[in-house]
This record gives sequence, structure tokens and C-alpha cells, in this order.
Amino acid sequence: MLTGAGSAFCAGGDLVNFYPPGHGLLQSFRNRDLCWAMARCEAPLIAAVNGTAAGLGATIALMCDVIYMADSARIGDTHPAVGLTAGDGGQAIWPLLVGPHRAKEYLMAGELIPASEADRIGLVNHVVPAAELMPRALAYARKLADGAQCAIRWSKLAVNKLILQQLNLTLELGLATEFMCTTTEDTREAQAAFREKRKPVFRGR
Repeated sequence: MLTGAGSAFCAGGDLVNFYPPGHGLLQSFRNRDLCWAMARCEAPLIAAVNGTAAGLGATIALMCDVIYMADSARIGDTHPAVGLTAGDGGQAIWPLLVGPHRAKEYLMAGELIPASEADRIGLVNHVVPAAELMPRALAYARKLADGAQCAIRWSKLAVNKLILQQLNLTLELGLATEFMCTTTEDTREAQAAFREKRKPVFRGR
């Protein structure tokens, strides 16, 4: 079971200092390794999205096998909103869940969407009242824990061949372009806007 300890599920990366000097590439490798580890994990992963899941936080939630989401929560890959490619796994998992065109619609906008929208487009498995989130998610987790473990785990791994193939196809390019974005004026403007608590103004093309 994965859930947030506070009001958010996972807010994603550190927006105060997106890529600290000398550590940006290392962080990209860690994000890559996390996606591979989740896709290869034999045990079922159940997400209980209790609050905002943004950026890498959205990827972590969506890389789980079954996703329960509170009706008060929001989710989205917000990288483009801060001048970065949606490249640390979002570009791999979103198209598998909602199809390429719909994935591009949400990934390019870089916005958080409410639970009702995530439910409508089939991004998550179940949207439930916030008070019922943990009981519902735990009940499903217990159902799997009481089941035939080899059958359950190998069923997951068979399906996850699709996800592993998608990661192999897109993850390196996504992370490379995300890191490249850090050299652009758009990312510098996004960082400045965050520090100054204002909306970024991108030049556009």
C-alpha cells in the first residue's frame, strides 16, 4: 500500500531548486530507477491517493497496479507548467492508461485534474469518498494477500511486460529532454516565478 502521510499523496520534486548543481543528472537516474523498480516489483502495489499527486508523485501513483483515489484529491503531471518535459515516467504510463491522444492533452497542459476527471477518463481504478479511501484500498489489499500468491504475482508480471516495454521505449528520451529543459529560459522563468510567488510568463513560439 502506498499513501501520503499528510494532506498530499506526493507533491513531486523540489521546486525551490529543481536541479541542484552537480545533482540534476543523478536525480534523473534515481527517477528512472524508481520507475523500473515499480514495474518489476512482483508484489501488487495498491495506491491510496489521499491528496494531491503532482509531477513524479502522479507517476508514482499511476505506476501502482490498482489506484484508489479520494474524491477530494487531484492528480497531474505538472512538469510542463514549470518548464520541464513530462519525462520521468509520465510519458510512459499515461498513454497506456488513457491512450496517446488523451495522454498528450493532459501531459502538455501540465495541470492538476480533479478526481472526478481522473475517474471519467479511466486514469484511476476507483474514486471514493475521502473517509472511505483507506478502508476500501486496504480491503482490496487484504483480498490479494489472502489469494494464490504465485498466480497473482505472475499475472501482474505478465501484464507489466507492456509497461516495461513502454519504459524501454520512452524513458531515456523523456529523462534526457527533461534535463535539457533545465538549460532553457522557460525553466529559469518557472524557477523565478516560484521563488517570487507569481505565475510564470513563458515566451511561447
